[in-house]
Amino acid sequence: MKKIAAIAILTASSSFALAANGPAGCGLGTAVVFPDADEWHEHVMAATTNSSVSGNQTFGMTSGTLGCEAANGPLSLEMAQAFIDDNMDQLAADVAVGEGETLNALAEVVGVDLSDRATFAAALQADFDAMFNEKATSATALEAMTAAMAADASLQKYLG
Repeated sequence: MKKIAAIAILTASSSFALAANGPAGCGLGTAVVFPDADEWHEHVMAATTNSSVSGNQTFGMTSGTLGCEAANGPLSLEMAQAFIDDNMDQLAADVAVGEGETLNALAEVVGVDLSDRATFAAALQADFDAMFNEKATSATALEAMTAAMAADASLQKYLG
């Protein structure tokens, strides 16, 4: 399950990493192996290194290293909606109990600090019916999530 959450975060974050670091994104290939890449084949080799060597791009995005410094912080709500869309069922199950890998991954996508994760989980759990009713879509779930965050003083800072 952790691999699924990591892949979802990586997929949602890939356009963010790309924007910050050019065609190859961030990671070991861009930061160390091919730092001055300017030819198409160098970008391909850097991107291959970024994505294939021990998950270094994921590590860089999580830790804010390897040229991924810009990704160390809140990501856009558009990315949160994409994450919710891809993980709706498992997220609903996690929000219902107030914990779980998918809920933690969403908190990371939104940029919620570890110190605020329990508050984030509790706020979403309290608004479960608004997020995951029978007509819920990723857009309505995101809207309910942001409303729950806006209602909590300690979570408002993550809304931009």
